[in-house]
Amino acid sequence: MKTTPTLLCIPDISGFTKFMKEVDINLSSQVISSLLNNIIYANQIGLKVSEIEGDAVLFFRAGDLPTIKELVDQCKHFYAEFYKQMDVLLTKHKEKHPEIDFPEMLGLKIVLHFGTEIGMVPIGNRIKLMGEDVITAHRFLKNDVPIDEYILISEALLLEYKEKHIDQNFDWGNVTSGILNDEHLGKLRYSYIDLTPLNGEQ
Repeated sequence: MKTTPTLLCIPDISGFTKFMKEVDINLSSQVISSLLNNIIYANQIGLKVSEIEGDAVLFFRAGDLPTIKELVDQCKHFYAEFYKQMDVLLTKHKEKHPEIDFPEMLGLKIVLHFGTEIGMVPIGNRIKLMGEDVITAHRFLKNDVPIDEYILISEALLLEYKEKHIDQNFDWGNVTSGILNDEHLGKLRYSYIDLTPLNGEQ
C-alpha cells in the first residue's frame, strides 16, 4: 500500500449525543445532515471527503500543505457557514419546535493533524485512510480541552509550518498548549484556540 504525507481535517459537531437523545429523530436527523452537508460544501482548499462519521467529516489532502493562512481561513469559513446554516434551520423549525434552541445545544470543533505515512485504499467512491496518524487524529477528538468550540492543531502539523507567522493568523485569541497521554500512542502534543470570539462576526 502506497503511503503519502497527508493533512487530516475533522470538523466535529459538539453536543451531538445529547442533541440526538433529547430531540425527535426526524428533526435531529434533518438538522445534523443539513449541518454536515453545509460543512462539506464549505470546503475551499481542495480537501477531499474520506468518511462522514455521524457527527463529523473526515477530510484529507495529500501532498503539499496549504499555507497556514489558507488553513486557518478555511477553519473560520467552516465555522461561519456552520452558524449561517444553524440560523437557517432555526428559522425553518422554530414555529413547530419553539422549545429547541439549536445554537445552545450544538457547536463545532475542528481537529487538524498531519501524517507522513497515511495509506489510502479505494472503497466504493470513497478513499479509506489507514495508518497510525489516522488513529491519532481521531484520538485528538477525545481531549481535555475545557471549551466546546475550538480549532485543535497537532504538534506534528504545527512543526510543518515552523515559525511562519503562525500567531498572526490567530489574531482573535490566545493559542493554548496541551498534552494527551495515550496508552498506545504516547504523549500527543497539540495547541488549540477558542472559536467562540468569531461568533460575533457572523
